[in-house]
Amino acid sequence: MLTHFVAALGVLGLLTIAPGPDMAVVTRRAVAGGPRDGLRTVGGIASGLLVWGVLTVAGLAAVLAASPVAYLVVKLMGAAYLVFLGVQALRHNHEAASAVTDTDALHTAARFTAGNPWRAGLISNVLNPKIAVFYTGLLPTLAPAGMPAAWAMTLLVLLHAALTLGWLSSYVLLLSKAGPVLARPWVRRALGRTTGVVLIGFGLAVAVTAG
Repeated sequence: MLTHFVAALGVLGLLTIAPGPDMAVVTRRAVAGGPRDGLRTVGGIASGLLVWGVLTVAGLAAVLAASPVAYLVVKLMGAAYLVFLGVQALRHNHEAASAVTDTDALHTAARFTAGNPWRAGLISNVLNPKIAVFYTGLLPTLAPAGMPAAWAMTLLVLLHAALTLGWLSSYVLLLSKAGPVLARPWVRRALGRTTGVVLIGFGLAVAVTAG
């Protein structure tokens, strides 16, 4: 069982650190609103994993994964939300670049970070149907032998959420260490444009990817 658990830990770890929409959403919030907003976004993402975990144990995620229509609807909703976040990032980045005074820039930043970062993280994760496919397709194969299925799945979901929380929180703290650099206007503008384009790219990729 220990060997199986270590293997599961390795697979979940690799999936967690792979760059994706979650990291882009966290980057956007952390750069614009600081580490506090970034960590709250991470909390929302981890909460989204727990939501998918509950749905998986209840069997609802399997229904979604097996229904092409339901999967398509959730996939397009998720893609649209990522594109929306990307466009919003580009728009507010343009407004910040056009601000004439420091006071104007502060007001622009306040508007940019007005949304609830926890909710943004939660929604971006809950509207990712690929997690349903992952939890119902791959996760059961990682379950330790000899454990009841429900308990094994619960353990793996909690482990995945903990790894995600630890990894993305460390990433936010790393960004905060680069605070003096990120505070430079041209750096913030470049990061704002980059994260906006990346979010739109992820959204379009989600929309056109089959399965």
